[in-house]
Amino acid sequence: MLETAFARRYVLPVAAALVPIALLVMVAYLVRPDVRVAGVTDGGAIQPAALGQVEITTNGDADRIQVLLDGAPVPTRWEGERIHLDVPEPAEGEHTLEVRSPNTASVLPGRTTELTFTVDGTPPALAAPPVPATELDTAATVHGTVHEESSVLAQGEPVEVADDGSFSVPVPAGTPMVTLEARDEAGNVTTEDVSIPVRHPGMRAVHMTAHAWASKALREPIMEMAREGRIDTVQLDIKDESGQIGYLSEVPLANEIGAAKDYYDVRAALDELHAAGLRVAGRIVVFRDPVLGEAAWSSGNTDWLVQNTNGNPWTGGYGEYAFTNFANPDVRAYNLDIAREAAALGFDEILYDYIRRPDGHIEQMQFPGLTTTPEESIASFLAESRPLVREHGALLGVSVFGIAATRPTQIAQDIPAMSKYVDYVSPMTYPSHWGSGEYGVANPEAQPYDITARSLADFVTLAEESSTTVIPWLQDFSLRIPYGPEEVRAQIEAAEANGIDSFILWNAGCRYHAEALDPVPRE
Repeated sequence: MLETAFARRYVLPVAAALVPIALLVMVAYLVRPDVRVAGVTDGGAIQPAALGQVEITTNGDADRIQVLLDGAPVPTRWEGERIHLDVPEPAEGEHTLEVRSPNTASVLPGRTTELTFTVDGTPPALAAPPVPATELDTAATVHGTVHEESSVLAQGEPVEVADDGSFSVPVPAGTPMVTLEARDEAGNVTTEDVSIPVRHPGMRAVHMTAHAWASKALREPIMEMAREGRIDTVQLDIKDESGQIGYLSEVPLANEIGAAKDYYDVRAALDELHAAGLRVAGRIVVFRDPVLGEAAWSSGNTDWLVQNTNGNPWTGGYGEYAFTNFANPDVRAYNLDIAREAAALGFDEILYDYIRRPDGHIEQMQFPGLTTTPEESIASFLAESRPLVREHGALLGVSVFGIAATRPTQIAQDIPAMSKYVDYVSPMTYPSHWGSGEYGVANPEAQPYDITARSLADFVTLAEESSTTVIPWLQDFSLRIPYGPEEVRAQIEAAEANGIDSFILWNAGCRYHAEALDPVPRE
């Protein structure tokens, strides 16, 4: 009886008094401030710069939130209703982020959120070896490896990656390039363009201007060389150094500026050449274009031209409006339209020339709109070009200076970079164009075999990584030293010594020493 009375008098009142306190504590736990951290996950990975974009929100007293990185308090900043860390980029490796949000009632517990994450700013290692050359109508396969746990896209589509990091991508016939993208957990990205080279059928060609083709006196000797099996290809000019297109092009801008001429009937020319069993390589002089340059300048499109430091058209001995601006999208589009039209007409190959900046001191030039190096801009134009001509079954070649192998920035022709986006590279290794002592050759013009063999060896090496064919321009004209069949033959043999069995002969007058070329029986 005494214990029961004691309980009623002392214990039960105390217990009754504790009930509200317990309920209060329970509610306090249930309504503790809710902290949310966005932009990083526990056990995840982020890039160094991403830590400053981490967002913290709470329904508690935001002013009392404490943020610690690796145990040390860090400053924060407000952006709207969100809190961001105001910290420099952390070192790569594992880190801990702790967010403490006290309860509004200081005697009650708050909430602590702790995340452990990895900072990773290193792009994933992506490797894809060169693809062997295939026929134009044959499918190919891109093989590659990614060395971290990363996802891989090919042309924007997911690719299955094996446990060892290897992957394979089937490529439809005619595809000029495959873009691979590897992305790791932190969001680091590595991209690589993989060229899909086509095995060039080979060519033994001569250069023909539009006017030369229109002349029976010049055209007939070329057709006779073809009948004798001395050549299998004719390089026929489409747009030349004057900026004129030799046939009645239907490209709108060509007609607007008066560039399209009726020097030869393009349909008849292609039909005649193809009927004779010849391939036709259409030469387009790209950025040396006084017709487009003058029309652009007179209409106020001054940024279409390369300029000097005073903002006037750059001349450099080529003429006032000679060089258009390779960085200008309208200039590029004009030449792409011509290349696309020619490929659709039936030219087997599009061979670019003057695909470079003007030679001379670059500090004296301006290229309006250029946001990268001239070399990268030129290569990107080739990357735009090849899909357009491949669509019509044509190959893409590029003519380059002989000095480009050793001095790429002198005229913005980076051979390895350009080789990725073309089917063949045509170096102009004319012996008469080399200075005394170049490649250790005392008198290059008098030593056509030596200078040609040594210079072409460099081009073969530079183009090898992308499996791109080297088809040189060879000299069949005379400057200081008369050139005849022996000098032409010496250059052909120098090319053969480098494993090159193709060539294009250049003579501005389109007259050639046929006897320098051995007849090759037609299959």
